[in-house]
Amino acid sequence: MKAHRIHRVAKLTGLSRDVIRVWEKRYGLVKPLRSPNRYREYTDEDVALLRFLKEELDRGQTIGALAIEGRESLLQRMRLDAVPKQQELAPLQTLLEELAACLDPLDKVRFEQKLNGAVAVIPFEEAIQRILLPLERLVGELWHQGKIDIAVEHYVTKLIQQKLFAVMNQLPVNEHGPRLLIACPEGEWHEIGAQAVAYLAAMRGCHVYYLGPNLPTASLASFCDRIKPELVLLSLTEVRSPDNTIQLLRELDDVAARWPVAMGGEGARALEGMLRGTRVELLDDLIQFQRRLTRLLAERFAVPHSS
Repeated sequence: MKAHRIHRVAKLTGLSRDVIRVWEKRYGLVKPLRSPNRYREYTDEDVALLRFLKEELDRGQTIGALAIEGRESLLQRMRLDAVPKQQELAPLQTLLEELAACLDPLDKVRFEQKLNGAVAVIPFEEAIQRILLPLERLVGELWHQGKIDIAVEHYVTKLIQQKLFAVMNQLPVNEHGPRLLIACPEGEWHEIGAQAVAYLAAMRGCHVYYLGPNLPTASLASFCDRIKPELVLLSLTEVRSPDNTIQLLRELDDVAARWPVAMGGEGARALEGMLRGTRVELLDDLIQFQRRLTRLLAERFAVPHSS
């Protein structure tokens, strides 16, 4: 998870620095680390919790009552309430246009400075949804249109993957959360969407098993038998041949007879009509995905709202 200094947290949450410090010292609802030079450093989870607390206060709650409830209970309620509105996922279009302008001809220094600077100043969950995933879609479109070389597309893709892996490696294992198995089916090599939802699920408190690209269905089924997932989520970006699609859906329907299976991505959306005849659920976009997570979390944690 990224670290944010208090001035950035104040901008991201709408709370003053003084209020943040008081809530930290008096109530212990956030517990920032200290950098080597003794600056407070707050995680993305701290930022999300402070935003949630502000929303609760706007609904008429008192900070004293929230503090009595405690950080862990508040985090669970926050995760259950954390389905974003569509406008909150809107891509940062001006930034994306500026980044695209750095790709032909490739200006690596300017591109990485702009991308790194933009990702650094917002919570990483927001960066995924408003910058990294839209950027991945954009470079794919530019390549298909012949406006950038495939090598440039690979460069941007690997850069995005590096950022996703870097933050995923810092996340704690949520051993008591709902078990999610996330992967790409056999023949699917584009894994950024799967990586992104793995991070989002882990941030929401799920126990995530991320198995990456090109996973044969037989191996998927065997692994499910071992871990007993509460949801299997597959990312499919490529549109497949009819015969290949029929075979894949037949295999996945067999898996879905034992374990809940959902599929998302451009390739999955193209199969919407065919999926209706199977037990495989279609998650059409990130909002549907996060609503599905909320259902899982509600079943596992079921935290009542304070009156």
